[in-house]
Amino acid sequence: MSVVDFLNDIGEWILSNFDKVLFSVIAVIVGYALYKVIAREIRTLKNQKRLEEHLAYTLTRVVKWVAGLAVLSIILATFGVTLGVISGLLALLGGTIIGFAAINTIGNAIAGLIVMTSRPFRVGDRIFFNSQFADIVAIELIYTKMLTLDNVLVSVPNQELLKAEIDNFGKKRVIRRHVTVTPGFEYDNRDVEKALLEAAEKTPRVLKEPKPYVWITKFQNYAVEYTLYAFVNDIKGLPEIDAELHRTVFETCKRHKIDISTPLLLRQIQD
Repeated sequence: MSVVDFLNDIGEWILSNFDKVLFSVIAVIVGYALYKVIAREIRTLKNQKRLEEHLAYTLTRVVKWVAGLAVLSIILATFGVTLGVISGLLALLGGTIIGFAAINTIGNAIAGLIVMTSRPFRVGDRIFFNSQFADIVAIELIYTKMLTLDNVLVSVPNQELLKAEIDNFGKKRVIRRHVTVTPGFEYDNRDVEKALLEAAEKTPRVLKEPKPYVWITKFQNYAVEYTLYAFVNDIKGLPEIDAELHRTVFETCKRHKIDISTPLLLRQIQD
């Protein structure tokens, strides 16, 4: 069949079904106009703060899909497609969409119940999750909401929490922190340990009890690894305390003329 014959067939089909085509075009125009009117009203309610932004977005999407399906149903019915076929297609389409959506929703809901009953953390706890500290704000059925140190509210699907490793620091408990330094073998270990303990004593929020202590944790090629262990209970101030402890260690070692740069790296550069 040539292009001309194809176009002639289309023209004849349009002429023979002109009333149906015209009705379908009118249905599309009316459906689109109704969608725009309703979407504008939703946008107005959102601007007036009578609807939340997320709810307004969801309603707009629902109205758009409903209008599109209604227009499609009218057009199919106009061209003789039976209501049973239309209902079957809509049921199949809707069931598929709902099925895919329900898989994640049900999974997150079950995970939410597990989180609520097992209580790996509670509202107000500070956790270390996804490489950052965050405070638990709310534990809901689908999402757990947490506030990061950047003051950003993050909503995490509960299924993700069950898969992840989470460090729970609680609200107020005694936990151990540590700082590691690597001075050379030429330094007397008693001098290094004394300097590190002095640094812990001068750090304001480090507890006196349990007492801080120092271990030799590793022998490197050109250095000795010392680790200062100290205890804190100000969970909310944890990053600041870590920074204060590191700064005090640095200043104290510098005052005692203990070089804590890595001798291995320096030796390799010199070689």
